[in-house]
Amino acid sequence: MSVAFLFPGQGSQVVGMGKVFAETCPEARAVFAEVDEALGESLSEIMWNGPEDSLTLTANAQPALMAVSLASMRVLEARGVELKASASFVAGHSLGEYSALAAAGSLKIADAARLLRIRGEAMQAAVPVGQGAMAALLGLDFEAARDVAAEAAQGEVCEAANDNAPGQVVVSGHRAAVERAVEIAKGRGARRAVLLPVSAPFHCSLMAPAADAMAEALAKVEIVPPAVPLVCNVLAAPITDPDEIRKRLVEQVTGTVRWRESVGWLAGQGVDTFVEIGAGKVLTGMVKRIAADGTGLAVNAPADVDALLERLNG
Repeated sequence: MSVAFLFPGQGSQVVGMGKVFAETCPEARAVFAEVDEALGESLSEIMWNGPEDSLTLTANAQPALMAVSLASMRVLEARGVELKASASFVAGHSLGEYSALAAAGSLKIADAARLLRIRGEAMQAAVPVGQGAMAALLGLDFEAARDVAAEAAQGEVCEAANDNAPGQVVVSGHRAAVERAVEIAKGRGARRAVLLPVSAPFHCSLMAPAADAMAEALAKVEIVPPAVPLVCNVLAAPITDPDEIRKRLVEQVTGTVRWRESVGWLAGQGVDTFVEIGAGKVLTGMVKRIAADGTGLAVNAPADVDALLERLNG
């Protein structure tokens, strides 16, 4: 058995996430306290009690999801699951790369929290509200979706932002261009093409100001080689060098999240068990569509920990 640990991105947040681990595991509770201290506010209060619209704010959702992933990791470690001994690789979906790096010891948790707060604020500020949009094009392969985006641009920005799974591509850019992409995709045989309820057009060239902000912020933070390689979003390939990690985290802000290729690469290396650590089961669902022979497990409740231990020890 070969294992990869996966860390979810924005959209997986839900009020109450991580609370059961905080209540039952002091190591998990310490993670939430560390994140609260790093941010100078009680983010955990918003995570556990809402309101939902505050948790959904990009600047809150990003560090909150990282906190839940790292708290879940601490629960596993308390039960004897050491990342380096259990996993051959880590990967994270968009902001999940920061969670993956923190879990693998490459970033300190407090630094990851502050970086994600900066990232969330910078991504939200990069494009005035209402000027950008994202849309999911379902039923088209990546090349077809990219062609749709190029045709829809018409002098504006419309780019492939997320290659999530076979037939599941997200485009991002100026609102009018993305709306054109939805209509073009329907005419090209898309099973479904819909605008997404997001606050900014992530992972496209309109995010260049946010990439500049992250380059400045990442330059000030210590990054060490991770315990196991990170399969990064923009390359769909493993990296371990701290300078390259910085570079790719900056590129990731405007670049395509190549998740389908990343999971495919892992499967090609013999990974047969994909463990999603943190909130939700979004990545587990994607893995089922990409690596049909692989097993996906999500760890976000005590019963999930028991199921993972049984598989790892079985």
